[in-house]
Amino acid sequence: MTATAVVLRNAPSSLDFPRASRLSRSVRAALLSLAMAAGAAPLCASAAEAAAEQARPYAIPAGQLGDVLNRFAREAGITLSATPAQTGGYSSQGLRGSFTVQQGLARLLADTPLEAEDQGDGSFVLREAPAKDGDVLNMQAVEVFALGNNLGSTDGYLATHSQIATKTSKPLLETSQTVSVITREQIDDTASKTVQQAMRYTPGIFTGQVGASNRYDYVVMRGFADNSVDNIYLDGLKAMGDSGTFSSMQVDPYFLERIDVLKGPSSVLYGRSLPGGLVALTSKKPLYEDYRQITGSIGNMGQKEMGFDFSGPLDEEKRIAYRLIGLGKGSDTQFDHVKEERYAIAPTLAIDFSDDTTLTLQGYLQHDPNGGYHGGVPADGTLSHHNGRHISREFFDGEPSKDDFDRTQRMFGYQLEHRIDDVWSARQNFRYLDSDVDLSQVYAYGWSASEPNKLNRYFSGAREHLQAYIVDNMLQAEFATGAARHTLLTGLDYQRRRTVVDWRSGSASALDAFNPVYGDDAISYFPDDNHTRRLEQTGVYLQDLIDIDQWRFSLGLRQDWVSVTDKNRSTGSKADDDWEKFTGRIGALYLFDNGLAPYVSYSESFNPNAYSDASGTPLAPTEGKQWELGLKFQAPGSNSFYTASLFHITQENVASKEPQDNFYTSVGEVRSQGLELEAHTQLSDNLKLLGSYTYTDITYTKSLDGNQGHTPNQAPKHMASLWADYAFDAGPLSGLSIGGGARYVGETWADKENTLRVPDYTLVDARIGYDLGKLGLKGLDVSLNANNLLDKDYVASCYSLDFCYFGEKRNVTATVNYQF
Repeated sequence: MTATAVVLRNAPSSLDFPRASRLSRSVRAALLSLAMAAGAAPLCASAAEAAAEQARPYAIPAGQLGDVLNRFAREAGITLSATPAQTGGYSSQGLRGSFTVQQGLARLLADTPLEAEDQGDGSFVLREAPAKDGDVLNMQAVEVFALGNNLGSTDGYLATHSQIATKTSKPLLETSQTVSVITREQIDDTASKTVQQAMRYTPGIFTGQVGASNRYDYVVMRGFADNSVDNIYLDGLKAMGDSGTFSSMQVDPYFLERIDVLKGPSSVLYGRSLPGGLVALTSKKPLYEDYRQITGSIGNMGQKEMGFDFSGPLDEEKRIAYRLIGLGKGSDTQFDHVKEERYAIAPTLAIDFSDDTTLTLQGYLQHDPNGGYHGGVPADGTLSHHNGRHISREFFDGEPSKDDFDRTQRMFGYQLEHRIDDVWSARQNFRYLDSDVDLSQVYAYGWSASEPNKLNRYFSGAREHLQAYIVDNMLQAEFATGAARHTLLTGLDYQRRRTVVDWRSGSASALDAFNPVYGDDAISYFPDDNHTRRLEQTGVYLQDLIDIDQWRFSLGLRQDWVSVTDKNRSTGSKADDDWEKFTGRIGALYLFDNGLAPYVSYSESFNPNAYSDASGTPLAPTEGKQWELGLKFQAPGSNSFYTASLFHITQENVASKEPQDNFYTSVGEVRSQGLELEAHTQLSDNLKLLGSYTYTDITYTKSLDGNQGHTPNQAPKHMASLWADYAFDAGPLSGLSIGGGARYVGETWADKENTLRVPDYTLVDARIGYDLGKLGLKGLDVSLNANNLLDKDYVASCYSLDFCYFGEKRNVTATVNYQF
């Protein structure tokens, strides 16, 4: 087996040489094999020498030079020794095509004053190239923009960079705000079927807000549960669903490369957002080498799924590449009479017009003919006995003949990038969304007063059409002023959304919760409620990331103009509001030589209020403010990353009302403070570990409804998780991998009045996989996953005493992947 590494030896101290760029630490963070692989390299020198003489294809994307060299060394099977000071400050256009090792290194280092010296044993040492006559080398390390705004490498469960906090490629170690990344490998290993499920092992996030329902991705961050379905961004742009309707969008994780989570207020770059943070999805992009994968899975509850993922170049020069991903899946659910079904396809085309200009065209079409279960049952009967009996976790409170959720999403977008010169670059991201939702649902709402074992039921129906588009224009400059190096970003974004909704509601017959008999589907309808809802937002922002020696400063300012309109087409009334909001962010981080990085930051957010006052005017937007103090650590050369953060968030202008009123006032306030710990540890090439702990203390500090001093429901005070995965690569078990984890969720309140608690619970997950390539079946691997392995029966959370949600029962999935 060939060992590969980029070895950092005798790195110069900051007292002897100019300080390495802010990207040098990220280079270290990207190196999984570092010293261990370097130690094994002499044993494999002959193999490396042979590999060096053969040309092989590469498809390495643009990025920071250290990251690109690391990937090249890994793929080429060589050892390349370098220091962070050598590679820091330089970018690379990547490498596409077939090259020998010497040719590849020469191409990657062509625009730098560096060369790779062959040591004669299959290893190479990076050194300064001798200056040729007439050459004038500019040794000022100025970071050049890399097309693709490179996210750095991901190895196993560890990512080195993220765009989410700054809209630039920033090392996680140097970002003065908490960022968590769920890699593609983690998504696959945990068999996550929704974005919500993929974040189960991420600190600060509660994913059980609606229990076993998979219709939407609810992401409760740092205790803020209201509008949690509105936290999702895709490829840097807000998903643009309407959380005040049933038209919230969902992207299947099969189409994603990674998920980045930013904790805390984030309006300075994104405009309207929630104080708990946001979730950024990155879709799979075209590859410039042929890639083909087919996947299939089956499981309990009638699960079945088939998918394909094809990519590769379309021309000999490898300037144009495509990716085509498709998925079809369906299942019963743990709830009687309820199914889930989805069909989706995503074509993508990437065009490199030149070394300075790229365009990526993206499409996404998803149809969900059956949207699964989305109901709840009372606390009396779930958390406690009702007339001596418990409601079954398979109980369906609706009516089979009137249970329908059909959603179609159509999206088209592009990402255009152009490097103007060595200082300036420009980017534009655009997406258009068109969706249709048809809903018909009978649901339970409390116990009947006249029939003790029956639940009152009501009907909700909707036909909705949503159209939205969003564009983000960015201009970025990389330059130095004295000892300070700047990454200056300025932008203008615009978003517009129109939702036409026709809502029907009514009362339905009661249903026995312990002996349900379906078939009485008569509905007594209430008057129709038809609306046209509009939202428009324009924002301008400015951000400066400043590196001075070992200091990392971030400064950001933003001004937004927002218009919200709700026209009731049934009554002719109209409510609208226009307002503007200024937000900011400031952060400071100090990067020690040993990999410790303490930081402090302040950030703000705002979000339109969903409620109106006595005159029908929408309330002023909520405002979020956060102070965060944290410590990050990544030892030089380590592939482990640790984060500890203390946060204090205040959300103002929260809607509140007197119990006797039917209108709201924006006088409420919520305070959330706590601690988050996260560890991504790779102890060896074989063993990967994820660990997290969350403590969240969230309280209503101001309220008109008597809940001041109470804790919001669906906000666990304590959460913890641990996941481990081990892959055997030698001996009779070679090719086998096993993994498992445990998730603890502390008790929550069932209601805002804090009268009843939802018990805590611990869930166990497990997986086993085997690479059949070890048996001669190249490209074929199989895996078996079980979530909630011990089949614990539990209540995940309660929205109120009338709506509690059962957690997912044991879910077993067997998957086969074939790559060819």
